[in-house]
Amino acid sequence: MKLKSRQELGLTQRWVVKIGSAMITNDGQGLDRCAIDGWVMQMAELHQAGREVLLVTSGAVAEGMRRLGWNRRPTALAELQAAAAVGQMGLVQAWESAFERCGIQTAQILLTHEDASDRQRYLNIRNTLRTLLRLRAIPVINENDTVAFEEIRFGDNDTLGALVANLVEADLYVILTDQHGLYDRNPRQFPDARLIREGRAGDATLTAMAGGAAGSLGSGGMLTKLHAAAKAARSGALTLLAWGREPEVLRRIAAGEEFGTVLRPSQSPLAARKQWLAVQLQIKGRLHLDAGAVRALRTDGKSLLPVGVTAIEGQFKRGDLVSCLDPSGLEIARGLVNYETEPALLLIGKTTRRIEALLGHVDDPELIHRDNLVLV
Repeated sequence: MKLKSRQELGLTQRWVVKIGSAMITNDGQGLDRCAIDGWVMQMAELHQAGREVLLVTSGAVAEGMRRLGWNRRPTALAELQAAAAVGQMGLVQAWESAFERCGIQTAQILLTHEDASDRQRYLNIRNTLRTLLRLRAIPVINENDTVAFEEIRFGDNDTLGALVANLVEADLYVILTDQHGLYDRNPRQFPDARLIREGRAGDATLTAMAGGAAGSLGSGGMLTKLHAAAKAARSGALTLLAWGREPEVLRRIAAGEEFGTVLRPSQSPLAARKQWLAVQLQIKGRLHLDAGAVRALRTDGKSLLPVGVTAIEGQFKRGDLVSCLDPSGLEIARGLVNYETEPALLLIGKTTRRIEALLGHVDDPELIHRDNLVLV
């Protein structure tokens, strides 16, 4: 949705809230259960008002360090993974207990960048998250640091939150951090640094202003957050950077108060998603459609069903990008296909109710869901 003022932030429906390690562990002193309870109460109010909320939480490594008696964040991958494994136990229990007191069901989701880069797993994660939202559960999401084979710093949760925003097409991505927002220069070095209230995600001028590493507990500095905002903007999400200990921070965001830094996407959600599908992914196959299917996509805005497909070219997997052609061979759309080539060949020209009889199962009733399809 296009927002003209901060007051309209209260109209956003689907929120991804990311909270950093320094906030959650009170700068490494241990899980700040009082702060966690406060954030949860505010998220519960959003939830009870009908909004959809997804929580991306840092803090597993920091909590593990505290439990293990380590004063410095380790650099060895095995030690980082061990700290994450120890700390994740307390972290998820703290969130679950706080939400349970508010009568809200939660679900733990542990992800890696590998999950998001594999198209089939990407779609599986997306479907799971959307189902949890439909069931009115709040997903509590963290990087699966204990099995990540790359350095954990590469898998910072600012970027993970942006990927989640893309997965569910969130309206608003809130990053609660230990800074009040983006400044024109480092406020820790320059007392007269000016807070930037609003900007465009991906603006090179803003990127040039950001610098410096993260603190000793976290893995993402302000530059990382700006890169994350640019990624979230691909699916049309606004990003708000704010100080996590701002009193009643989430309530006040919903009320449209002027604090923090808002980074707006430079394109509409539809244009951003179209660019993502059309430019960033390679076409792995072609589906030839009959006139009825073309009309369903172009005029009625519907999903592509197997019955409207007359022929298939190429080899593709579930989640790959395929091109949709009209009877004359003209490309009319692109989308992420729900079935691999072989089962798709069995389904073409068949009605949806025959999928289970032909395959023995039903992954999806559509070949391409309208949410994963753009007209060209």
